[in-house]
Amino acid sequence: MTMERPRQALLAALERLEREESTDGPAGALLQVAQKLTPTAGPLHDELRGRSLGHPVHSALTDLPVGLWVSAAVLDLTRPPGHHEAARRLVALGLVSAVPTVITGLTDYRALTRPARRVAAVHAAANGLGNALMASSWAARRSGHHRAGVLLSTVGLAAAGAGALLGGHIALGMKEPAELP
Repeated sequence: MTMERPRQALLAALERLEREESTDGPAGALLQVAQKLTPTAGPLHDELRGRSLGHPVHSALTDLPVGLWVSAAVLDLTRPPGHHEAARRLVALGLVSAVPTVITGLTDYRALTRPARRVAAVHAAANGLGNALMASSWAARRSGHHRAGVLLSTVGLAAAGAGALLGGHIALGMKEPAELP
């Protein structure tokens, strides 16, 4: 079996999401949040968009929380001495690094087209779920419930992975945002 058929099915599903008008309500609400929380112009706006780098910062920052959470998962799987504490700290650092990632994502969101905002709203929901599960994992781990923490972070990493797929489609499949305004 070739990978072409599943790839075509995935692309078709992503393209349907671009046209899904039922996401316009949540996408509009997210736009209002982005407009309230992020600057519209000026040096801070420019840096949050990555103008001095020549490309958006958001996609690069996503590697921090995901990388930290994957590192925690590796510790959970390999179980070296002291892994409980180290994994809990990695989950916490991932949550902290998610903050600037969200801020740059909201700043970029304002520049997206309507179809891209539809996909981005689902991207934000998946990542929001991932972050909530990771926060729950950290709390469970902190209170000594390591198995529950591992389960929560595993599901959280899956949600973040789905969010990453959608974000990749926005940035690469749709080539959004087209320019750095």
